[in-house]
Amino acid sequence: MSEHECSGDCKNCAHAAEEQADAIDCRIRHNLAGVKNAVVVLSGKGGVGKSTVAANLAAALALAGRKVGLLDVDVHGPSTVEMLGLRGTPLMATEDGRIRPADASGVKTMSVGLAVDDPDAAIVWRGPMKLGVIQQFLSQVDWGELDYLIVDAPPGTGDEPLTVCQSLPDPLGAIVVTTPQRVAAADVSRSLAFCDQLAFPVVGIVENMSGFVCPHCGEKVEIFSSGGADELAKKYDAPILGRIPLDPSVCASGDAGVPFMRSAAGSPVGQAFAQIVAALEKAAAERGSRP
Repeated sequence: MSEHECSGDCKNCAHAAEEQADAIDCRIRHNLAGVKNAVVVLSGKGGVGKSTVAANLAAALALAGRKVGLLDVDVHGPSTVEMLGLRGTPLMATEDGRIRPADASGVKTMSVGLAVDDPDAAIVWRGPMKLGVIQQFLSQVDWGELDYLIVDAPPGTGDEPLTVCQSLPDPLGAIVVTTPQRVAAADVSRSLAFCDQLAFPVVGIVENMSGFVCPHCGEKVEIFSSGGADELAKKYDAPILGRIPLDPSVCASGDAGVPFMRSAAGSPVGQAFAQIVAALEKAAAERGSRP
């Protein structure tokens, strides 16, 4: 009987599982040794534009001259591939047998969507399958040297965000995305509670769809109610990194497969992302200066 074959002794099986988990953690730590700052983008609610924020944040960091990776761990709704214009990009292997991430104008990108031929196909996987794929992305993708690895997690506090938050060896922390409505913020609050429960650091909160800036007169109109992000910030003692206004061009850019930040960095949306990048860089610098 092999070392990890079930003998009917539950203690022996538990020991084998623990050894296997330790081996996976070791491979992840070794593979991510070149990543300086890992940031997980979370939201307890769908529809807040979390993936749009993650993709444009990665693009903004790349435009600022940083080496950036973007990992989409949304197994059932991998939208990063479409937003970055990577549909049909083949997965390649490196000389040492690892997976080479796709290149989206300087952003190293990996997503389940790259491995699916039919974009309309449903991915019907249970927890252990999702766990294995996320661990593979962390341990076998050739991320190389990165200043930032941005991880786009699906909404909620289930398998995917739990797996990635527990697997990252030395994360900078989470960016939690909300919209201004108090109802949305109440759902997003669960992500901050999730981070508290895991003792996972929180970099801050991003308020997306934060009013509409008129392209003609520049006046900002509060389409939704406001105050949700402020309540979250106060409740969890977390800074607001930036407020991103509504702009129809952001959606159009995502549909066209081109991050908005590549063409409109000087717009109100671009300025908001510049503020978020500055706050992220400050958090990274402060962590680097700690004894």
